[in-house]
Amino acid sequence: MAASAFYRSLFGAGLLALGSSLATSPAFARESSTYQTAPASCDNRDFIAKQQAFENGGPKADVPVHLCGTVVAISPKAKRTRSGWHGYFYVAVAPNISIRIVSGLDEMNAPAWPWVNKGDQVEVVGRYYYDSLRRQGVDWTHHGTGWSWHVPGYVTVNGKRYE
Repeated sequence: MAASAFYRSLFGAGLLALGSSLATSPAFARESSTYQTAPASCDNRDFIAKQQAFENGGPKADVPVHLCGTVVAISPKAKRTRSGWHGYFYVAVAPNISIRIVSGLDEMNAPAWPWVNKGDQVEVVGRYYYDSLRRQGVDWTHHGTGWSWHVPGYVTVNGKRYE
């Protein structure tokens, strides 16, 4: 009986510790003023600074970005993932620097994929993620938000906005 009480107290303490860490986690602190927002206008310098910080070992937390540039490559076919249909393209944000853009096609008010072409001028608001040098990009480029992301995104192609 004493042993079960001991394990119950450990289990309870573990849940308390877990609960306190969840309560202070940015994903669970929705009303917190610590949330970042995307720059109000295209800011490739901000994006490149965030990208370089990640590449140099900085914290890998997803961050909102607002970037613009020229489409340099497109995946011509949409792909189905566990979160729906997605279109992919690459945008040059500086000489010799491009980034993958992931468009959640189920969420966007856009025509059939592909709705971008090589050479198009685009502006993108979304979530920059960095898993590794070869696995990084900008997703959440649609108007929706969720428990894991709070900034509505969009893609503007040659002046036409898709959310």
